[in-house]
Amino acid sequence: MPNLTIAPLRSLLFLPATSTALLAKATERGADALIVDLEDSVQGDRKAEARAMAAEAVTQLHGRGATVLVRVNALEPDTAADIAALPLAQVAALMLPKVESLADIERVDALLKAGHPGGRPIAALIESPRGILASAQIATHPSLCALVFGPEDYSTALGVAPALPALGWPAQMLVTAAHAFGLQPWGLPGGLAEIHDEAAFGASVQAARGMGFTGTVCIHPKQVAIVNRGFSASAAEQDWARKVVEADEAAARAGRGAVMLEGKMIDRPVVERARRVLAMRSA
Repeated sequence: MPNLTIAPLRSLLFLPATSTALLAKATERGADALIVDLEDSVQGDRKAEARAMAAEAVTQLHGRGATVLVRVNALEPDTAADIAALPLAQVAALMLPKVESLADIERVDALLKAGHPGGRPIAALIESPRGILASAQIATHPSLCALVFGPEDYSTALGVAPALPALGWPAQMLVTAAHAFGLQPWGLPGGLAEIHDEAAFGASVQAARGMGFTGTVCIHPKQVAIVNRGFSASAAEQDWARKVVEADEAAARAGRGAVMLEGKMIDRPVVERARRVLAMRSA
């Protein structure tokens, strides 16, 4: 089980470290967490400038009550420079991209512990076939708080479009590894670039929840509300869960181990699933 954790998150909105306009309104978007990005959204010749801007952004967003993550660059010397520039005490978790082995996590964990006593939680962004195959081993590191599926890069590695036929199996592999070791699984079995077709994006969110994902990153504010609804318990789900728990409690008082509810057998696994639904945020 992980030693370093963060509260359950449904929606995590990416914000380029160099975009002061987006950062100014970031806490108004309704996302559970904000990810200040130093990787893909920052051009190579602006990395040093972005580090200073990221540090300021983290401080401002943290001061406004936001849960703040930072996605650093995967390769040295950028990774170490990114971490050294950050106010780590204000960073809820570090997101490390391009993770393909347990050694990748060990390297960054050492950098974090050198800069902050006890280290910080790490969310491993897995974006390649090699990373997916190693996901069960990666998930064993005690500093991890989440495994994150990167559908766009994974699809590129396969030479296909980011859609369920190609992404279903690797997404399920990552979800299984995450749940096996008590980590949050974030991601979608489809592309993140879909912004205007809200129905298609919503369908991808529903497919993700059906696989066992508990949240996902967002690349546009329009996606946040869809993600929050998709990874929340609906009124109907909460009603079902309450009935199950009440039926189980009544059976326990009567000395029965299982009970029928609306034509279905209610036993321990069903009751546990119902309790988890009641613990979720409502839609």
